[in-house]
Amino acid sequence: MRDPATGALGVVPDRDWYLRPVLDVARDLLGATLTRRTADGVVSLRLTEVEAYDGETDPGSHAYRGQNRRNATMFGEPGHLYVYRHLGLHHCVNVVCGPPGTASAVLLRAGEVVDGADLARSRRLASGVVRADRDIARGPARLTVALGLHLSDDGADVTDPHGAVVLETPAVEPSLVERSLVEPVETSAAVVRTGPRVGVSGEGGSADRFPWRLWLAGEPTVSAYRPAPVRP
Repeated sequence: MRDPATGALGVVPDRDWYLRPVLDVARDLLGATLTRRTADGVVSLRLTEVEAYDGETDPGSHAYRGQNRRNATMFGEPGHLYVYRHLGLHHCVNVVCGPPGTASAVLLRAGEVVDGADLARSRRLASGVVRADRDIARGPARLTVALGLHLSDDGADVTDPHGAVVLETPAVEPSLVERSLVEPVETSAAVVRTGPRVGVSGEGGSADRFPWRLWLAGEPTVSAYRPAPVRP
């Protein structure tokens, strides 16, 4: 819930918070809230599922073969959104992290609507079927639609508390725990689980090398895992 005095849902991290390894940022984005303000109203999502992509060292990343017009935002300063059109059908949104030039980013895969549910639901109903509230932002395309994000939001700064899109972490941080990408991690808030990224083909989809999908265990908004189709 929003603070009745300030309207805040948590703490807005500064840009240095994103100047960290992509897996650290990805894990800490779980439970964070992304808010989008438009003339139609405000929608906020608590993030429950993300995927990490590590730039030119990661065969699953859009930046693996270098910079181009589509992925230029990934190579810029951290704390900005990277929005792209997937297969010409829908949009997906990422948060850029790491030092400029490294092109690391975290794909926002799913979330729970915590503010503006009626507006988020109406946006989704205009573009497809919504069988239950858990499905409003369950999957990266649905999440983007629910928030009302478009290609024009590519490059938006999520570190500005007064911006059109802002990201907030919980006001009370979880207890410090030893972190591992192999075993589930228990925090005071939830259990974080990891697995292979959804729909990533080739080496980048390896469950052994890149278990870089992270989600909050037991959350109904987390999307179903689907491997990449096998090409003949």
